[in-house]
Amino acid sequence: MPVAPLSQKEIEDRLAELPGWSLDGDRISRSYRLVSHTAATAMVVHIAQVQEELDHHSDLTLGYDTVSLSVHTHSAGGAVTEKDFELARRVEDLAPGHGAH
Repeated sequence: MPVAPLSQKEIEDRLAELPGWSLDGDRISRSYRLVSHTAATAMVVHIAQVQEELDHHSDLTLGYDTVSLSVHTHSAGGAVTEKDFELARRVEDLAPGHGAH
């Protein structure tokens, strides 16, 4: 089932509920800092599992002690959709368990 792009207002309203997330061009994005490379790697693996579960994938970058995500919906022409915010909320839920901030 196709997903509809969100309006600018809808994006802004949803971002207000997700501190740390921002609109970066045609994507929403966030970076997290962790205590070590091992902790960051574990978080990447956890995010990858969630992405597989949702069948919705971000650009995911692992740094020494950072994890960054950037996501939009290809099937909506590269626009931001509710699917992107669902993934963002799931990542926000798992981040504290990895000590991410």
